[in-house]
Amino acid sequence: MKYMENRNNVTEFVLLGLTGNPKMQKIVFIVFFVIYTITVVGNVLIVVTINASSSLGSPMYFFLAYLSFIDACYSSVNTPKLIVDSLHEKKTALFNGCMTQIFGEHFFGGAEGILLTVMAYDRYVAICKPLHYTSIMNRRVCGLLVGVVWMGGFLHATIQILFIFRLPFCGPNIIDHFMCDLNPLLSLACTDTHTLGLFVAANSGFICLLNFLLLMVSYVVILRSLRTHSLEARRKALSTCVSHITVVVLFFVPCIFVYMRPAATLSIDKAVAVFYTIITPMLNPLIYTLRNAQMKNAIRKLCSRKSPSGVK
Repeated sequence: MKYMENRNNVTEFVLLGLTGNPKMQKIVFIVFFVIYTITVVGNVLIVVTINASSSLGSPMYFFLAYLSFIDACYSSVNTPKLIVDSLHEKKTALFNGCMTQIFGEHFFGGAEGILLTVMAYDRYVAICKPLHYTSIMNRRVCGLLVGVVWMGGFLHATIQILFIFRLPFCGPNIIDHFMCDLNPLLSLACTDTHTLGLFVAANSGFICLLNFLLLMVSYVVILRSLRTHSLEARRKALSTCVSHITVVVLFFVPCIFVYMRPAATLSIDKAVAVFYTIITPMLNPLIYTLRNAQMKNAIRKLCSRKSPSGVK
């Protein structure tokens, strides 16, 4: 009973945000409003283009559509609140709202990490086993892999929230961040969180590191196998792999930095969090479309189809 009373002493958290400077707050509002708009429009455009274009029916584009959907959702967990908070001097988050935000971050973040692994497997089969590609990556397998993506993200987020939700918070309630996250909350809990901090490092940091290393090894294997392919096939495969590797590095390296160390809040954490929760989801559609002629052509056809017909 006393445990519950202690926890209920904190009903909301005060966020210090990115900056306390009123002039900088206006810049934060404009910059992140533009970034969020580009992120949502870019990712939604990719989802719509892939679903509307018959030429983009391969598993690679099927997974890319899900990646874009996840990126739009992932960015929407924190960015709208950051934009709204930049208009207010006092920034608060209710306890339940904070827990919901953490769940959303780790649900979509975990799902994206698993999906990037699935996309690497898809590229491996397409490049290293081209004759068996259609039979291995059939519609049923693709659907099953997407189910694993969502289930993995849900399981990862549920484990995180079950541990953090049970912590007693009895004050102070000030978070030096623009969002609720595991490490800042662990430092506010009025109990020893050393063991839980190690668990967070294992559940988030170590999994990110392991995933990242496996992905890098898989892409090295893929790139080595290209030596036996024709020049045109090598050029096309290399272009696709470079896009995938760029996205993998942008997503996993910041996550490893944040979660692979003991629970502590560093001054650079805000900048790193901005990068992997806000900037990376904006860059993904640009990375995949600018290097993919088939995707660019499909977008042009979609836009010309939607635009008013010209004078006959």
